[in-house]
Amino acid sequence: MRFFMGYVRNIMRLCIISGIMSAGYVWAQTTGTDPGNVGKAFYAAALSTGLAAIAAGIAVAYVGTAAVGALAEKPELTGRVLIFVGLAEGIAIYGLITSIMILGRVQ
Repeated sequence: MRFFMGYVRNIMRLCIISGIMSAGYVWAQTTGTDPGNVGKAFYAAALSTGLAAIAAGIAVAYVGTAAVGALAEKPELTGRVLIFVGLAEGIAIYGLITSIMILGRVQ
């Protein structure tokens, strides 16, 4: 049950970070030649990458701790555990992709 609650917390954090990144992308869609809007786009890109990296670090910390505990009991779970750690690390990649999309709209 404890593992499940940690999983739910990570999903909630992922939803919050995704919402912030989406808001940043919408915010950057209004960029034009106005220097103030270009600055906001850079801020949104930095925010999406930074928050996604922090969320990925938190997720990897939780998943990695559980993975080490599972591997101590059953070493044959190595492949499955690596998949879960990779999924947790994917959060940072989503933030980077969002940042690239935001910066692609800056004129």
